[in-house]
This record gives sequence, C-alpha cells and structure tokens, in this order.
Amino acid sequence: MKLAEALAHRADMSTRMSQLAARIEQNVLVQEGEQPAEDPLALLVEHDRLANDLRELILRINTTNLEVSIPGHQNMTDALAHRDVLRLQVRLRQSVAQRASARFDRSTRSELRYVSIVDVPLVRTEADELSAQLRELDTRIQEANWLNDLR
Repeated sequence: MKLAEALAHRADMSTRMSQLAARIEQNVLVQEGEQPAEDPLALLVEHDRLANDLRELILRINTTNLEVSIPGHQNMTDALAHRDVLRLQVRLRQSVAQRASARFDRSTRSELRYVSIVDVPLVRTEADELSAQLRELDTRIQEANWLNDLR
C-alpha cells in the first residue's frame, strides 16, 4: 500500500469512528420500555476495534514518514512540520493584510480615525512568496506520498 493510500484510509477510519461515536451517543438513552435502534455496547466494541486498527496504521504512517526523504528536508516528518509552519505564516500575513487594508467610514470629524501601521503591499508580497513555497513543498510531499510504500 502506498503512503497516500494509507493516509486516505486513516481519514476514512477517523470519519467512521466519528460516525460510530455519534451512533453510540444516540442510542444510550431510550424511553422506558423502548429498545434502542442499535446496541450501543456492540457499537462501542466496533469503535474500539477501529481505534486499535487506527493506532497501528498511524504508527506505520509515522514510521514511514521518518524513513522517507524529501529534498531539502531531513525526512517527511520535517517536511510536514515545515508545511504546517508555512500555513500558519501565510494565514497570519493574509489576515494582517486584510485587517490593515480595511476601511472605516467616519460619519463625523470628531470620530477617531484609524490608520494602518503596516506596509500592506509588503505583507501581501510576503504572503504570496510563502504561499508559493507552501505549494511547492506540498507538491513534493504529495509526490512522495504516491511514490513510497507504507512500512
């Protein structure tokens, strides 16, 4: 199985576990004399089985990430951490640029006037450059996900 397939399987397992948890919660209380639509204890057993399978899959994914090399990074784990940080940096710069370029209309001269204290074009340029780095890194990560087998 390729790493990308394992990641998709992990996402599917997480979704299934969330759905099972919701079904368990929906069936733990019933009106007196009624029966639940599903047995919450059986669902709980299924959820626990999935949780154990998910744990093993995550362990294999993490092991693979430590062993897979990505150009410019120690390994996949390093590249993933770098990608997460780039996302944070891009979001912050986009938010700052948007907030700093907001217009505040004054209806009277006595109202306070707000002025931006950041260079909006510079912040937008930084956001664009970081976004380009993020896209390039994400492409390399996705490529490695499809080229490498799960360990």
